[in-house]
Amino acid sequence: MVSDTTKVITATEFKKNLGKYLDYVAGDNEVVITKNGHKIVRITPYITAIERYFTVREKALDYRYGGKKVSYEEFIEIYEKSDLRMEYINGEIVLLDSPSVYHQVISGNLYILLHEYFKSSKCRVFFAPFDVHFYKQNYEIPDVMQPDLLVACDVEETVNEKDRYLGTPTLCIEIVSKSTRSKDMIDKLNIYRLSGVKEFWLVDPEKKTVLLYSFKDYEIDEYTSFSLGDSLTSYYFKGLELPLGAVFAK
Repeated sequence: MVSDTTKVITATEFKKNLGKYLDYVAGDNEVVITKNGHKIVRITPYITAIERYFTVREKALDYRYGGKKVSYEEFIEIYEKSDLRMEYINGEIVLLDSPSVYHQVISGNLYILLHEYFKSSKCRVFFAPFDVHFYKQNYEIPDVMQPDLLVACDVEETVNEKDRYLGTPTLCIEIVSKSTRSKDMIDKLNIYRLSGVKEFWLVDPEKKTVLLYSFKDYEIDEYTSFSLGDSLTSYYFKGLELPLGAVFAK
């Protein structure tokens, strides 16, 4: 499929109107040249991912749908200059939607319940937006994500001079929506598993369920589904039990 910003022309046409088509490409478009009915050359703008991001800001949502690969260094530069919430997953930028009211209610309920449980321990509870660099096993380039909630038990040892957390959370929690369900259930599950996270909770506001995964040696060790009326029981944190009625209370 040829996009609205792509012109397909013959080699003869390109030779006759070289300046015209160079100006067209310079306007962040592209030209495909054909010869004898076959596509032989594609001319695209000489522009970096960073420049393209800021020059054509209205196209930023394209990053959400994949296919827009950038380096980790490019992501960091884009992120630091942007006021948008975004994550870096498997080499792609993913823009984050604003959460719904019920999403925030559930997040608040979980924070209160978890904060009460961990208040006398060294573990700390954080909620989004809170950047975490996840280094997957055998990968040098991290994924950068913002779990809806997380529990970090290594804060004292892993906060840098800029007061940024550089450790690995023990527990990560994602509250799914229709737009994030696939990403949360597949991409984030695997990233958390391969990064040394011990436990992952997948909270579904629509079904009022929580799917709990326990990881060991970078593999799924246990998993359990909890429904409304159940009390969620953590595998890793002994004694941590949360009634789902309190989690999903409006």
